[in-house]
Amino acid sequence: TPRPHDPTTPRPQTPKPPTPNPSSPSRPRRHRRHLPQPERPSPKRPLVMSSSKPVEKFRKDYKTPPYWIRNVELDVKIYDGKTRVFSKLSVERDVKTKEGEPMVLDGEDLKLISVKIDGKVVEEYVDEKDTLTLGAKSALPAKFLLETEVEIVPEKNTQLSGLYKSGSCYCTQCEAEGFRRITYHLDRPDVMAKYKVRVEADKKWPVLLSNGNLLESGNVDGDSKRHFASFEDPIPKPSYLFAVVVGDLGKITDKFVTMGGREVTLNVFSEHENVDALNHAMESLKKSMKWDEEVFGREYDLDVYHIVAVNDFNMGAMENKGLNVFNTALTLAKPETATDAEYMRIEGVIGHEYFHNWSGNRVTCRDWFQLTLKEGLTVFRDQQFSSDMWSHAVKRIQDVKVLRARQFPEDAGPMSHPIRPESYIAMDNFYTSTVYRKGAEVIRMYHTLLGEKTFRKGMDLYFSRHDGQAVTCDDYRKAMADASGRDLTQFERWYTQAGTPVLKVHSQYSSEKSTYTLSLEQSCPPTPGQPKKLPFHMPVKVGLIGKEDGKEILPSTLCELTDVKGTFEFKGISQEPVLSILRGYSAPVRLDIKQGNDELAYLMAHDTDPFNKWEAGQRLMTGVIINVYDSLVKTGKTGTLPENLVDAVKIVLTGEGGDLQLKSLMLTLPGEATLSGSLSVIDPDNLHAAREFVKYSLAKALEKEFRSIYKKLTTGEDYKLTAEAVGQRKLRNVCLGYIVALKSKDSTEMASTHFKSATNMTDKLAALGELVSLPGKAREDALKSFYDDAKGDALVINKWFTMQAWASTPDTLENVKALTKHESFTLKNPNRVRALYGVFGANMHIFHDKSGKGYEFLGDAIAELDGLNPQIAARLLGPFGLWKKYGTKRQEMMKSQLQKILQKKGLSPDTFEIASRYLKA
Repeated sequence: TPRPHDPTTPRPQTPKPPTPNPSSPSRPRRHRRHLPQPERPSPKRPLVMSSSKPVEKFRKDYKTPPYWIRNVELDVKIYDGKTRVFSKLSVERDVKTKEGEPMVLDGEDLKLISVKIDGKVVEEYVDEKDTLTLGAKSALPAKFLLETEVEIVPEKNTQLSGLYKSGSCYCTQCEAEGFRRITYHLDRPDVMAKYKVRVEADKKWPVLLSNGNLLESGNVDGDSKRHFASFEDPIPKPSYLFAVVVGDLGKITDKFVTMGGREVTLNVFSEHENVDALNHAMESLKKSMKWDEEVFGREYDLDVYHIVAVNDFNMGAMENKGLNVFNTALTLAKPETATDAEYMRIEGVIGHEYFHNWSGNRVTCRDWFQLTLKEGLTVFRDQQFSSDMWSHAVKRIQDVKVLRARQFPEDAGPMSHPIRPESYIAMDNFYTSTVYRKGAEVIRMYHTLLGEKTFRKGMDLYFSRHDGQAVTCDDYRKAMADASGRDLTQFERWYTQAGTPVLKVHSQYSSEKSTYTLSLEQSCPPTPGQPKKLPFHMPVKVGLIGKEDGKEILPSTLCELTDVKGTFEFKGISQEPVLSILRGYSAPVRLDIKQGNDELAYLMAHDTDPFNKWEAGQRLMTGVIINVYDSLVKTGKTGTLPENLVDAVKIVLTGEGGDLQLKSLMLTLPGEATLSGSLSVIDPDNLHAAREFVKYSLAKALEKEFRSIYKKLTTGEDYKLTAEAVGQRKLRNVCLGYIVALKSKDSTEMASTHFKSATNMTDKLAALGELVSLPGKAREDALKSFYDDAKGDALVINKWFTMQAWASTPDTLENVKALTKHESFTLKNPNRVRALYGVFGANMHIFHDKSGKGYEFLGDAIAELDGLNPQIAARLLGPFGLWKKYGTKRQEMMKSQLQKILQKKGLSPDTFEIASRYLKA
């Protein structure tokens, strides 16, 4: 915990809460005849919302629970329109808890039927909105069996948290605080217990699943229409890892033999019509299990491993012990419905959830402030897995692109927070790019500083030391320090300080001394609650490329910057070099360095580090686009494209051999979200125009080359999921994008032909992505054809919505409004909402139209959605986050929408927290 007067410790203030809505669907407080209302005590309830008003929780306030739950027995009986949940909890009072301390259980939207302690009916308890308090009048035993019976209605659960119905199945989502919507419990991650679960349902739902190994199954005595299945999970787990699935599902089955000889049955489930799209998920699972054994020595520990794909899911996937529940978007794949990128992403997410078995399940987090302990670590592990399966260079570039487009703006905005937050109102709001993506970068820095061998030693120590425990980020850091013998005290600042550091670079070469001197200086801008920052422990990888021969004269060398300033001298440098700095993106920082276009073009051609080769091109392109932007803002004119950019792009485009995926990435201009990070005031119209001008100019200058390579790559070969085939499709589609940017006579015809001749979703979607921004008959025909070909496939129809929301045409907003009335659109499906509203909000120059109509449209949607699914509503607020970086008029309009949202009666804590923080920026 940071020292009380540490300037890096944020001190956020509790915002004024919204007025509760009397008509809110949450369960009202009930008055028990056993304990009249005036006599009810108000027991202390740490880390629990004590009223209907949002309460801010702080990491510094953590306390161990007064009671522990050691064993859990659940009997879940599902009927049409209601579900009964019978719970038996083996409870122990903590050794530090005084006798007479009440026990406060979490519970939300539960209809309480009965409470028993050691078999006796409890007649005195306090049943409030979100809690059940026992022992307020008479002391509880040191050990006791607590039994409760509750009733819930999964069919009406539109929040998709707890137990809910999705299509042809019932399923659960309990992270972070969904278990309390199933039964009363100490719903916090440090309370770990062994679970036995019995699931009962009508036989029209033939699949009955829960965590752990199957004990028995059969018909329900006295009711031939119902059946049951019982499961035991022998490994203690927190309640957020509990899962139940009941439904009418199809599946595929396989086996995996672990390195210890255990035979594990693998099942992947989804609705029957999706079974032919499950094979890739199964193969990805087997690859993940083998890789984790080989790279981290982690072996699976149960006899079965289930994956269930459902259509309605707030997140991407959930690592419930032995029973992962997945969004169908991250499970189903076949060439005609999934793109190459989706195949790769599915493989990575399957791996991510499997890797959680150790980094998250066997060793979990003490409290939700430590979320990055499991998520940052597991994202790093899935990134390494995907790198080994495909291309290290390409994967690293893709990850950094996402970091810059999503996490950097988050770190620069009002929701900026350290990877280990200090406070929250709604925990669901902190499943962020900072916690996940920046958290993974912090783990990568351990790997860089310690080296692969020592890093593995630290991981082994962490797992062996804390197996079966709920621990903290400090425990992980200590394991790494103990394994390496290094002092990592300063490294903690990556956990406590928010914001993206800036690394300023100066260098000097002495031909007389044959030395090269590198001067580094770090800083970090103020963020909410943290006006001043202390220096980070920053790993900076550098290399030197000879200016005369283009050869590497200094291989990758690690410089550790621990003070504000540091100087590093390299001797024996026989020729003037060009600096290649931050190789492999060794630290998540912004680079401040003066390198001209000629130097960047040189690195683009000669750097031996693949990431920095790409990075040089991105910095060159960014500089050119920003120069055009500045010219448009000041004079309304674009100017001309510098020849060194055209030459550099031509060398990449026409070069023989190499990784075609890497080449495609090097030819792709930085996106508008990334570019906006370079601007103090964002003018979305001129930014879009500047990027389009540079793309058009490159296409014009290299039209012959783009057309030639496009034609060369048009082979008509059958679909293959190999690195070479993926690279060919990627480069061909990049070339198509440049050709269409010319808006020549045959641009539309080329895109239309590309669409019609496509034999896979990758090519088809690439063509549609171009056509949607070309108004006319070809666009309308392609959209109709795409929708008809989908034949009701939900994931393909999501793409149909997405492409139209991403269109760059004046009528995009009106088209999107019309799509909200389409028969295939629903606010109840998170994927569909993200496909339309989420993508529209990310379409910068359309969403930020100067009329303000885009703000009003999204603001109204958020207010409506908040009553159905607060988690998704809150996430849609993202595009409003940087409202202060826009011009005065846009600021006023965005601020007005945020104020309007906050005035909504019964606003959820999720949406309230983000909207209020945005306004306080």
